[in-house]
Amino acid sequence: MRQRHPLVLLSALLLLTAFSFLVSFSSGSANLGISTVLSQLFGQEPGLQQQILFELRIPRSLAGFVTGALLALSGVLMQVLLRNPLADPYILGISGGAAVAALAAILLGASAVWISNAAFAGALLSILIVFGLARGDSTWSSTRLLLTGVVVSAGWGALINILLTTSANNSVYSMLFWLMGDLSQSRVGWISASILLGGLSLMLWQARALNVLARGDLQAAALGVEVSRLKLQLYVCTSVLTACAVTIAGSIGFVGLVIPHMLRLLGARDHRLLIPAAVLLGGSFLMLADSLARSIVAPLQLPVGVVTAIIGVPVFLLILRRTRSGRE
Repeated sequence: MRQRHPLVLLSALLLLTAFSFLVSFSSGSANLGISTVLSQLFGQEPGLQQQILFELRIPRSLAGFVTGALLALSGVLMQVLLRNPLADPYILGISGGAAVAALAAILLGASAVWISNAAFAGALLSILIVFGLARGDSTWSSTRLLLTGVVVSAGWGALINILLTTSANNSVYSMLFWLMGDLSQSRVGWISASILLGGLSLMLWQARALNVLARGDLQAAALGVEVSRLKLQLYVCTSVLTACAVTIAGSIGFVGLVIPHMLRLLGARDHRLLIPAAVLLGGSFLMLADSLARSIVAPLQLPVGVVTAIIGVPVFLLILRRTRSGRE
């Protein structure tokens, strides 16, 4: 029975992913209905419903799935890298650098493409700054990396506040939506999909080493794991995954923090199972959250980051309570 559990969990997550896509395709100010979505997917009857589905809903749903998968996978890796259960993809200041660059582009009136490019460039700049400062005299540790990331993140936060307070009123609304996470204008290209597949493949290849590293550096080194090299791979992979997610949809919280803990409570502690499960559950979670964001106050839309926070806070508190009661 224990051997069948991973297959049962992955099968359930695949079904949840398919269901989430259907819900995301059908949700919004114009309710298409699941039966209508299925008839359009397999029949493609010309008309307004086809235009809404193929030009708006499907690209947005794909963006939501890829973003959620990137954040969940990054959260799993970050918690191993820092050996901190509270670590999330944004803890090292990557989102702060992306936000400063994106808000500056919005302030200058740049188009959506340039805003995304600026966000990715800002994220890469933050990655280089944090790693350069944490490395220092050629030696670095998880604690030093974490402290450096927190300080750099605080600095980016100060710059964000300066941009918000000095911006014109018509720009502040767009800035706030970007900061809270928004999928309304998001699209996913082959680059984002390739980054997700590449990160997933690399980390699955290193899954056994991650299982050992999660128990401590000394034990991993004693079992033949090149700890410094593996940690560098984790940092680079996590940073690129997070930068890609922020570029697509802005700063969306709690996905990378909550999803790994939910899966561990379900028994997915082996990274050979945890990594693909996080990709499926993270993508499904963000698609369902975006469906709520489009439907709660339709025809108005909420930033999806607001919905993930509303769901994520009580879920994380429940996880903490169950973890504590289990230990007792």
